Parts: sequence; structure tokens; C-alpha cells
Amino acid sequence: MNAKPPPRIDAHQHFWHYRSEDYPWIGADMDLLAQDRLPYQFQPLLEANGLHASITVQARPGREETAFLLGLARQNRRIAGVIGWEDISSPALAERVEQWGRDKLLGFRHQIQDESDPSAFLAQPQFNAGIRWLQERRYVYDVLVHERQLSAVRAFCARHDKHWLVLNHLGKPALKEFRKNKGAFERWREEARELAAMPHVACKLSGLLTEADWIRGLSLRDYDYILQCLNTALELFGPQRLIFGSDWPVCLLAASYSRVVAVTREWANTRLSATEQDALWGATSAEVYGLSL
Repeated sequence: MNAKPPPRIDAHQHFWHYRSEDYPWIGADMDLLAQDRLPYQFQPLLEANGLHASITVQARPGREETAFLLGLARQNRRIAGVIGWEDISSPALAERVEQWGRDKLLGFRHQIQDESDPSAFLAQPQFNAGIRWLQERRYVYDVLVHERQLSAVRAFCARHDKHWLVLNHLGKPALKEFRKNKGAFERWREEARELAAMPHVACKLSGLLTEADWIRGLSLRDYDYILQCLNTALELFGPQRLIFGSDWPVCLLAASYSRVVAVTREWANTRLSATEQDALWGATSAEVYGLSL
């Protein structure tokens, strides 16, 4: 009997009904994003690139975001699960989370990168109590910060080691600075090393192309930097804690969905064994997020 093929999962993408007031981070130079982005647009791309399902991730704060994404997921079998938003500091956290139910709700995320003081945000006692409650119930927390903020999340990640934390976008290395500042890469590498030393922290290989200077167009040197970051992530986290994500539709600012997949696939073909590639493309995300596909 033939073994069931391993799942192929895009573990990081977004959907939205666009309204400018809901997405202030979508700037004037981002027309590709300033429109509805929904499953009927995305899933043909998923299938065309040999992927079977996706995890959709919050892109704005507010409980209405979680309700919207869970509504899509419950209607669509190709959405394997949702990383939603919730007020983790709320005294009513348990009641609020239980209202959602466990069906397809895998975990939560907040755009920590937009906080004026990430360290102070992550140090709030009630927030930390909420994270402990979530981890006890096997919810994953996705960590979204820029490279310059990685030091702010180190103590937070060390404190919360009872379940998986997932670093989004490799911690957003400052690719735009790599050309003019040789220290930018080493700075990111050392900060990422601190997080990778924690075995409960996984890393999404996502969002790299849009950290480069996509407005001017990606150059061969930009792709060299991206490969350098992928190699470093492999060195630091190892092949079993890396997870593929496209960051669609945000990735469209820099490249097509097929190109984003191809960059990771071409790299993986030269650096990973068949078993390690299975982990990258789905087995690790299934384990981390508790998926049964």
C-alpha cells in the first residue's frame, strides 16, 4: 500500500475585506494590497504550486478579525486553521477564547512590531498571565517583530516555554541595510541565535522578499542576501523547526506567489534531505499547530 503523501502547507497568509481605516499599515505605495484579498483569489495559486492547505493569520487587531477568519475557515477545507487576535491581557480571556471554540483556531498573534515600546508591552503582568493560560491549553503564539526589536522578545520567549512560540518572517532581518551596513546581518544573526537556542521557538521562512527594497525592484544581490538568511535560519534553528509561509498577499509587493514558493523550493532542494523538506513544507507546521491533515 502506498504511504499517504505528506501535507504541503503554506503556514502564513492573510485574507481581508479592505477598508483603509482597518489597515493603516497599507501605505500609498501598496495598491496591490489596497483591495479585497479572499480565498477565491489565493487558492488557485496554492494548488498550482503543489500546496494543499494554508494557515491564515490576523492582519489587524480586533476580535472581528478572528470572527472573520474563522468564518472563512469553517467554510473552506483548504484553510487548515487560523491564527487570530484576542486581547490577551483581558481578565475575561478564558471566556472570550472559549467563545471561539477549538475548531480551526490554532493560536493568536498581535502586531508587536507596531508597539512603541515592545519590551513594556511584553512585560505586562496580565499579558503574561494570558500567555501562560494559552500555553496551558496548547494554543500557539506567533511572534511578529522587526530585527531591531528581537532583543525585546528574548526574555518573553524564555519565560513562556510550555508550548510553541513561532517567530514570524525570520524576525524581519533588515535586508535594505545589508548593502550599506555590513554589521546589519551580524546584528540580526546574533539576535536570532538567542531565540533559536530555545527549543520551543520555531521559525517561519516567510516575508523575506518584502524586507528587501521591493520598490526599486529586487536585484541579484538581494536574492543573495535572502539565501544568506535562509542558510542562517537553517544553521540556527535546524531543519525540524523551519516552516514555510508565503505571506500572501503582502509578498505580491515584491514577487509573484510562484516566485516566492520557487525561491524557497530551489534553496531547499540544495540544502535539505527529502525528509527535511517534508518537515519544511508541512510536517513541522502540522506538529507545531496541532493539525490533523
